[in-house]
Amino acid sequence: MKFSELLNKNAKELLQMCRDLKKEHMNLRFLSKTNSEVKTSSIRDCRKNIARVKTRLTQLENKE
Repeated sequence: MKFSELLNKNAKELLQMCRDLKKEHMNLRFLSKTNSEVKTSSIRDCRKNIARVKTRLTQLENKE
């Protein structure tokens, strides 16, 4: 996901996206600990996507 994709979303969509990404991150962590084949890069990418969404939410809050 690129940051430019987040620019045209509203706060409600971003909050839902953040919840979904956090669930995905938790599932990836559990899978990695249970010896399943999980790429560690996918966990890192998920964390970075959460940070991008939170950054955009902060920008929207400061704009108001």
